[in-house]
Amino acid sequence: MLTREEWTSGPGTPPAVKGLVWFTGGSRTAEGTGAGVYWQSADRRLSISLEKHVTVFQAEVYAILACIHEIETQDWPEKHVSICSDSQAALKALQAAKTTSPLV
Repeated sequence: MLTREEWTSGPGTPPAVKGLVWFTGGSRTAEGTGAGVYWQSADRRLSISLEKHVTVFQAEVYAILACIHEIETQDWPEKHVSICSDSQAALKALQAAKTTSPLV
């Protein structure tokens, strides 16, 4: 996982990215909360409506997990995958998560 500082440091260009590149996001509007997943090279988009009580943080985490699920259910030969998210809190929460039960 690269932080914003790691991404922008250096000679002014982002690091080289191999394989599949996906983008995720969560948002809240007057109509409700939603999560989105986008794969640019195939112009594939997933838009997921969530309950109104869901927070933007929860939507961000859900979007990342939905992206992972989408990648796992496909049979791509790529070995490298990059998931881009603007939610450092969601990324840190997922990185710190520990499975305590086989049901989790």
